[in-house]
Amino acid sequence: MRFFGGFAFFFYLCTMIEFQTSNFVLSNRELFLVIIASVIYVVLFVVTILNSRRKILQLRERINKVHALKEEQEAQSEQSIEANRKKIAELENLLKKLGDENSMLKLELEERKAKLDYANTLAIIDNEKRQQAESVIFGSDIYAKIKDLIDRGQTMGKDDWKRLTELVDSIYSGFTGKLYSLYRMNEHDYHVSLLIKIHLQPKEIATLTAHSKESVSSTRSRLYQKIFGQKASPKEWDDFILSL
Repeated sequence: MRFFGGFAFFFYLCTMIEFQTSNFVLSNRELFLVIIASVIYVVLFVVTILNSRRKILQLRERINKVHALKEEQEAQSEQSIEANRKKIAELENLLKKLGDENSMLKLELEERKAKLDYANTLAIIDNEKRQQAESVIFGSDIYAKIKDLIDRGQTMGKDDWKRLTELVDSIYSGFTGKLYSLYRMNEHDYHVSLLIKIHLQPKEIATLTAHSKESVSSTRSRLYQKIFGQKASPKEWDDFILSL
């Protein structure tokens, strides 16, 4: 509709110029201004269309990355690990039946089995780290300092943010990288998300970041809309962060 509207307006301008020139002669200055106005409108119209297309492509790319992250999480689930174990058992039976026959097929089956073993090992390690995550975080020195800062109504310093980032990334593999791959968020956006990851409440996040509770809520809603392209409650962003 925007496309046709723009050209309809341009056609209207051209018609008006023709109508005006058929009744009286426009001065050179007036004609020049009309042409300039028309050109500016068309340029702005084209820029708007291109910008809209760019935003749509960016949103599509973000959603594809979110789907990829969800698939990665599903691959680390207990159901996926169990399914891989069944496949490994099937491959072991096939290898026994083959014996020394068909060496090429045997190598292919052994390769598939090794890949499944490796995937399961990584998934099990990551799951164990996640299960221990809360006790590790809550028992850390930086968490104790954060709680102390909250009690005293103070904000976190540069070194505090660095230590917390390193701790979270060591437990939730690639957490920071995953966030920035979805959206080039500013420092405040990242800090809010980081504190959500360690289960802090909005009021506590507001204290540590020197923002109001309302500002923190607005940030959470805005980030969800940026990533997913739709409005949602702040809690929706919290749930997404906790799932990473």
